[in-house]
Amino acid sequence: MSKQKIKVLRIINRFNLGGPTFNAAYLTKYLEPEFETLLVGGVKYEEEESSEFILDKLGITPIIIPEMKRSISFKDDKIAYQKIKKIIEEFQPDIVHTHASKAGTLGRLAASKCKVPIVIHTFHGHVFHSYFGKLKTLFYKTIERRLAKKSTKIIAISEIQKKELSEEHKICHKDKFTVIPLGFDLDRFQEKIEEKRKSFREKYQIKDDEIAIGIIGRLVPIKNHQLFINSINEVKQKTSKKIRAFIIGDGEEKGQLIDLLKRIDLDHVEWMKDQAPATVTLTSWIKDVDWANAGLDIVALTSLNEGTPVSLIEAQASNKPVVTTNVGGVENIVLKDETAFITESNNLDEFTIALLKLIEDEVLRDDMSKKGWEFVKKKFHYSRLANDMKNLYFSLLNNN
Repeated sequence: MSKQKIKVLRIINRFNLGGPTFNAAYLTKYLEPEFETLLVGGVKYEEEESSEFILDKLGITPIIIPEMKRSISFKDDKIAYQKIKKIIEEFQPDIVHTHASKAGTLGRLAASKCKVPIVIHTFHGHVFHSYFGKLKTLFYKTIERRLAKKSTKIIAISEIQKKELSEEHKICHKDKFTVIPLGFDLDRFQEKIEEKRKSFREKYQIKDDEIAIGIIGRLVPIKNHQLFINSINEVKQKTSKKIRAFIIGDGEEKGQLIDLLKRIDLDHVEWMKDQAPATVTLTSWIKDVDWANAGLDIVALTSLNEGTPVSLIEAQASNKPVVTTNVGGVENIVLKDETAFITESNNLDEFTIALLKLIEDEVLRDDMSKKGWEFVKKKFHYSRLANDMKNLYFSLLNNN
């Protein structure tokens, strides 16, 4: 290859707060100087928290395609496809790298049409179970199998995900996959922890003898917040310890979750200034998740399906023990029974028992807390992500 910069067109579904946006942003920034990256994406949905602050902090100005949306729309999808084609024709990338489903569909079709030499797709998660019925799921699998044939390489973000996609869902042969875990700026989770903890607990009036349990993410069906709420209700009846639960995030299920809290008579509050504390607090989105994690004592995840749950990586980076359902790549990102208790999906009894263990045993909480940072700082730092991706790009370019 010549010494001039290699051009990468990076396309992501939308710029909402979450792992894919961090991933795309860090790869756009930290593949310099060898690579020149142009970042393209759709817009976030109204109920989602914007991730623009991530891009601003890194000095990235993306191209926004408003028509690139999650739902299928012949009109909007055609416009988005034509816009991507035009960008490819003008930018002339050596590599098109797509992230997540809609960007992966439109981006790979456009890249193939424009004969881009190398086309890569990253699966951040997938919709092949717990999202849709059998027919719709088969439809999406068929699309992904066809798109895989147009891809030079497909990236899974965990070994478990690679196995699911290649062996269970048969998207393509395992040899076309490479595993590159996500990477993040984790150092901030170790900075000023005590100061952040004091600030968070003062804001939400958490007393020293209260154990704060948090769940962080979109309020959507796949995240299964009902399990979290029902488990908190069970725990409250079985422990003498004082507990506070925090639902951090927002989304379409908020109304249903509040209805459930009312139905089971669990005292709750949508947080506003000067409100009295309650067992369950719905905080909406908190942008500074390092501040929130510092104030919590336990972090939970109850999802029915995941790719690589960022909230669990961040929890461990904050030295917080985890209770999680066994979904997606969870077993690849925590140390079972060392940094996290892993329970079967949607099993209320098992989840509650695991939560109670941590609530009742302060020494156990402390022991599990200490191991998190050492584990994740080596495995999930953005510098490792950038190096892995550079190595993949160079190997594909040299073989092209």
